[in-house]
Amino acid sequence: MLLGGITHFLTPLSLFNIAWATLLGIVIGALPGLTATMGVALLVTLTYKMAPDQAILCLMCIYSGAIYGGSRTAILLAIPGTPASAATTLDGHPLALQGRAGLAMGLATTSSALGTVIGIFALALIAPLLAEAALKFGSYEFFWLALFGVVISGQLTAMDDPLKGYIAGILGLMVAMVGMETLHAHQRFTFGIPALGGGVDLIPAMVGAFGFAEILGVIKRTAQARIVSSSEDRVVPKLSEILKYWKTTMRSGVIGTFVGIVPGVGEDVGAWASYAAAKRVSKEAHLFGKGSQEGLIAAETGNSAVVPGAMIPTLTLALPGSAAAAVLIAAMFIHGIRPGPLLMTESPDVLYQIVAILLFSTLAILVFGLTLTKPLLTVLSVPRERLMAVVYVLCVVGSFAITQRMFDIYVMVAFGIVGFILREMKYPMAPLVLGIILGDLLDLNLRRGLMLTNGDPTPFFTRPISAVICLIIVLTILMSIPAISMRVRALFDTRRAGIDR
Repeated sequence: MLLGGITHFLTPLSLFNIAWATLLGIVIGALPGLTATMGVALLVTLTYKMAPDQAILCLMCIYSGAIYGGSRTAILLAIPGTPASAATTLDGHPLALQGRAGLAMGLATTSSALGTVIGIFALALIAPLLAEAALKFGSYEFFWLALFGVVISGQLTAMDDPLKGYIAGILGLMVAMVGMETLHAHQRFTFGIPALGGGVDLIPAMVGAFGFAEILGVIKRTAQARIVSSSEDRVVPKLSEILKYWKTTMRSGVIGTFVGIVPGVGEDVGAWASYAAAKRVSKEAHLFGKGSQEGLIAAETGNSAVVPGAMIPTLTLALPGSAAAAVLIAAMFIHGIRPGPLLMTESPDVLYQIVAILLFSTLAILVFGLTLTKPLLTVLSVPRERLMAVVYVLCVVGSFAITQRMFDIYVMVAFGIVGFILREMKYPMAPLVLGIILGDLLDLNLRRGLMLTNGDPTPFFTRPISAVICLIIVLTILMSIPAISMRVRALFDTRRAGIDR
């Protein structure tokens, strides 16, 4: 089936789409302010008339290319092109200041490719097993799974104040409740507005929260970053430089993959978790933040491994592993592909086609990353004011194109304003969007489970899988309370000290 997926895309049209979509993704990632999620969301509507396999091919290539492309500006300007590349700035930019910008970008390229490959192996191996296990899930388990996705996303995307993450997730769930509910066709929270009867569409809401909100942010920020040129050093790293830190590469790839599996967390958490793990065990920890090649490799491997890792819950449970994966779920439904537990029985070829897409995209990243580094940097000279004008047009067209309703443009603008205000108050956007996506799953399965038991909630807590997920959610929330987490850590430290003595 994997060979079938690879040969399926060995056509001139597919290879052309891989080339331009990956290159566009790299450009989107390199431009500060254009995130991978925003790029995929804006391009969904442009793939509307494509064949389903080619549409998913283009969107996946844009996604993986954008996650990699953010390292360009992170290294040269200390401005991460995407949030996923924030950890890359810590050692990438110091390397550039030492006259080794080419080497830094070469290491970032090879590390991104290796991280994606590690994640691809996990996707091919774990996804079929997880899909088989997911067939045992009922309404009770899916309710808790949806709630777990919102809770864990809220905690991990707002590390300093998890309460803000929870609030953002709950706001998303509230938005998902708007419109006609599916069991009894009763309209909820429409306030007499007919257009709200169908609910709030995901694409306009997401384009507004990520795209229009960023435009408003650029209007507020007037300072321009000064463009610097790359040093005249080699871009292709030596094999010894790659193999020297093979343990770091493997560890970061595994960490990034498992971060991707957690619903709604994202590539930036994968990068920071990999960077922290590498620094904790490194013999060169004192070099981290001062131009450490190991730190750069850890960050880039970690964030790229999240991409295939995020596709594992996306395809098998219809739970997005990242914000960009959430847009991909919407795109799959638009093109007639139903991700979820039945995917492996209804259309198992889709999984292996996505594995093949990621392999081709990784090869394209290697080629473009090592050969077009300096020409791609000319994109950075485009004034952001002009760029945001183009982004605004894409936001409006993208919101309008699917249903041709002016109401969707109003939704986009409203979510853009709300998203901008929430960003200014340091609220994360990922839980908000994830709440909109998972709200229907949570609401439907809660009411369906209660109907099956005539209103008795006991099975939600007594079925084994439900009880385990419920316990994990409770522990997650409790550990986000500083007083409790400090007591637990102090208890563990005391026991460890006693064992050492």
